[in-house]
Amino acid sequence: MKRFYRKELWQRIGKANEDFALVEDGDHIAIGLSGGKDSLTLVWAMNEWQKFSPVNFKISVITLDMGWGGDLSPLVRYCAELRVPYHIEPTKIGPIVFDTRKEANPCSLCAKLRRGTLHNVAKDMGCNKVALAHHLDDALETMLLCMSFESRIKTFKPKTYLDRKDITLIRPLIYVEEKTILQIVDKLGLPVVHNPCPANGRTKRQDMKEVLTCWEKHNPKLRENLLSALRNNDIWSDKLL
Repeated sequence: MKRFYRKELWQRIGKANEDFALVEDGDHIAIGLSGGKDSLTLVWAMNEWQKFSPVNFKISVITLDMGWGGDLSPLVRYCAELRVPYHIEPTKIGPIVFDTRKEANPCSLCAKLRRGTLHNVAKDMGCNKVALAHHLDDALETMLLCMSFESRIKTFKPKTYLDRKDITLIRPLIYVEEKTILQIVDKLGLPVVHNPCPANGRTKRQDMKEVLTCWEKHNPKLRENLLSALRNNDIWSDKLL
């Protein structure tokens, strides 16, 4: 894997770690790898971080096979190239949500099932933390969704301790903009795997993404300003995992 450094990326990851103590000495962190651009970038970034961090931590990578029969061999090769431990967990989450349950709101149930399975596998592997690839745009879109449909100004926390599982959920990319991730994926040629989910690109979250893009045309510093608003106000929520 060729090396690529972007100062802004490491500044933002470092600032998030400074603000929330995401990665600590002795951690064994399970990284959820879906095969999308965000999780591929997170695996790469965490692997690079290990090389220069004064903190001693381990990483393992987990992919949930959703039961749709997709080709995961590019992810196997990717993790082998990075020399990171990799586990694929077979599930039937996709068929359960869309074929058996025929959910009107499939994203909610799917996310719940994926979280529970990922946390269980991580615990079985001896991990004390799970890292997810949510970035700044995800946090802002969640905030807009809460404002628009729940009448509250909240978004998910960068770090949450789950007492029932005795595991901590972290989001190291929480301050990183999606456009930075797109640049990394392009520069490194990361092996993005097609998302077979029937709801992909047809969600309220996609609507919020388009709203942010529209607003940014009027204010190029929109995301930077909203990040400052997130950091200066207590709007992080444990209930939004």
